[in-house]
Amino acid sequence: MIKAIFYKEWIKTRWYILLALLVSLGFSAYAMLRISRVCSLKGAEHLWVVMMQRDAIFVELLQYVPLILGLVFALVQFVPEIHHRSFKLTLHLPMRATSALASMLSFGMLMMVLVCVPALMLMWAYLQSVLAPELYWHVLLSALPWYLAGMAAYLLTVWVALEPTWGRRLLNVVLGVLLLRIYFLAPAPEAYNDFLPLLAIITLCYSILSVLSLTRFRDGRQD
Repeated sequence: MIKAIFYKEWIKTRWYILLALLVSLGFSAYAMLRISRVCSLKGAEHLWVVMMQRDAIFVELLQYVPLILGLVFALVQFVPEIHHRSFKLTLHLPMRATSALASMLSFGMLMMVLVCVPALMLMWAYLQSVLAPELYWHVLLSALPWYLAGMAAYLLTVWVALEPTWGRRLLNVVLGVLLLRIYFLAPAPEAYNDFLPLLAIITLCYSILSVLSLTRFRDGRQD
């Protein structure tokens, strides 16, 4: 049954996944082209000096890309089914409703990994050719919270989308925005290094919120 749900979700979202992958890779490639341009004009030594003296990472344009991709992916995956009232059919499959939702969320998170990891690998492949390990890890570790924010945006948007009442849905939006702010509070590069494992755990815990909305959705709550 899980394979059937994965196949259903793939058929429903495959074109968006392809588009999201292209967008993610495109922005990463553009950021690397900017770094390449600096190297070609002023040399790699200048790039090193700027990164060490000014704490520059040159990939700031990627900051909100994963967040937007995660948010839109959740909307593409869940809103059409909810709008056309076909999501209730999924809840009547011969498996627990929470298991069905867990399968859908697992598919979504795996696809987010599929979208994000190639972008990080592209950056690693280029940066390690022009920077010392300390410097290219400096860039990648600084960008990692942004990609966790994309995962969080996906899970929090599902939480909002499944909520059956508009009043509670608006409250969830406000709370979701506040939770996402956690990923952008410290602008300094590598500011989240010591917090990254806990931040990843917190991100995964957001899936529990979707179960709460699912319970209210299944019960037809109107308050």
